[in-house]
Amino acid sequence: MLVAIDGPAGAGKSTVARATAEALGFTYLDTGAMYRAAALARAARPDVDLRRVEIAFDEQAVLLDGKDVSAAIRTPQASQAASRLAVDPAVREVLVAKQRALVGEGDWVAEGRDIGTVVAPEAEVKVWLTAAPEERARRREIPVAELVERDERDASRAASPMRAAQDAVEVDTTGVSIETVVARIVALVPR
Repeated sequence: MLVAIDGPAGAGKSTVARATAEALGFTYLDTGAMYRAAALARAARPDVDLRRVEIAFDEQAVLLDGKDVSAAIRTPQASQAASRLAVDPAVREVLVAKQRALVGEGDWVAEGRDIGTVVAPEAEVKVWLTAAPEERARRREIPVAELVERDERDASRAASPMRAAQDAVEVDTTGVSIETVVARIVALVPR
């Protein structure tokens, strides 16, 4: 079983997906962390072959070639670098293959920008998580203009543009508690 949660930056995907996975007893996959780790690898070694880079998860830790980079990938700079790197079709191809391999077996809640449209269009449950731009910018502590620029870059990239799957259920998180959002998503999962 796969629950795919997609949406723009600041919609609450990571928080909601992690809590949904916990509520369902599923494994959580933070694909954004994978892109951030790849951006960190490229920043350290611009010519690195990302197919040879190991990105793994250990409990709450994100590991890049065995090293815990959990804090390093959560900076605003890492977020912007990941967004810029994600427009590269070759990078997307490598990371999508890694993501498909991970969610190929077992029960998962995966979040990102293209889980339900590219990584796993066969996902049994698809959610498009969103919120008002002002709310999303406040959550990220960035100017609205910067957030809108990122949305445009993510939605207009040639490879795997950010968009809602046709069969996704839209969930707006503006002014809604995490518990309420999680309950709504859990209710979509067939038992």
